[in-house]
Amino acid sequence: MCYSAQITADYRKYVHVYGADIDIDEFFRLFWDRRSGSKSKIPKAMEAPFLMPQNDAEARIKEAIVEFSAEQTAKLEEDLFKQRTRLADAERTLLTKTTKAATESQRIATDKIAWIRGKLEDINRTELKDRDSRIFPGQYAPVMVVENGQLVVKPMRYQCRPAGKPAFYDTKYPGTYNARRDNLEGFWKGLFGYTHGVMLVSAFYENVPRHRVEARELAEGEKEENLVLEFKPNPPQDMLIACLWSNWTGKGKPDLLSFAAVTDDPPAEIALAGHDRCIVPIKPDNINAWLNPDPANLAAQYAILDDRHQPYYEYRLAA
Repeated sequence: MCYSAQITADYRKYVHVYGADIDIDEFFRLFWDRRSGSKSKIPKAMEAPFLMPQNDAEARIKEAIVEFSAEQTAKLEEDLFKQRTRLADAERTLLTKTTKAATESQRIATDKIAWIRGKLEDINRTELKDRDSRIFPGQYAPVMVVENGQLVVKPMRYQCRPAGKPAFYDTKYPGTYNARRDNLEGFWKGLFGYTHGVMLVSAFYENVPRHRVEARELAEGEKEENLVLEFKPNPPQDMLIACLWSNWTGKGKPDLLSFAAVTDDPPAEIALAGHDRCIVPIKPDNINAWLNPDPANLAAQYAILDDRHQPYYEYRLAA
């Protein structure tokens, strides 16, 4: 399972490299809905292109981003004041008497103050870091699709809710951020052959038990320990990851664009690292064929997945 990925969050690369259009209305809806109280999780790197708007539509998105940031800053500063007061009260108590309650209150307030300061620094920071374009399930990413014969970039949630399914599928099937190749005509039959997309990814992350990474069995009495590994192609490059996507609508519910990355058996170097799945990078020559599938000829789509780009993946412990 690809539970996290380092993406190209700037839609402009899709525009410059592939000649895609941007679905500016969907980007505006996403950012404005978040400004209005939705829980949409948007990576900081997806905001960056709109902070220097080039037209009125992008200026409206910037407005939504700035207003949301100001609101979040105000809430964090209010909470910071409360935690500083809590810390001061606990420290006054500890000057005269050591109590479990005061000690715990001091610890919690100290941790929360550090966390809040970190969040405020992230909001105000203008220089992007790698973590600003790393997505996890439930977060948004740009995905390129074909609409009316034209390549288009749309913002989509990384956890697919297939059209026609109830909203509770998000919790009933929490692993729907990946679409296994061996289940494309099963669970994913309504999307495979119909709505395909691609996402630009430069690295991905997997949970792998330590004993598998070390190519050994668990010792007697040893508990399984999880490691997070970063897999990155060598030489470094952006990969076009095959995706399935859906435009979900429901009565009384906001519309949802969402997607899943296609996964398959891993290449040898990932298997040797102890993991049993890998996202599928397609070749640039196959973009149009993948994004314009014929549901009556699924064999052609499987052939694209077979004829995949095959970089060599190096891995390391994730920071």
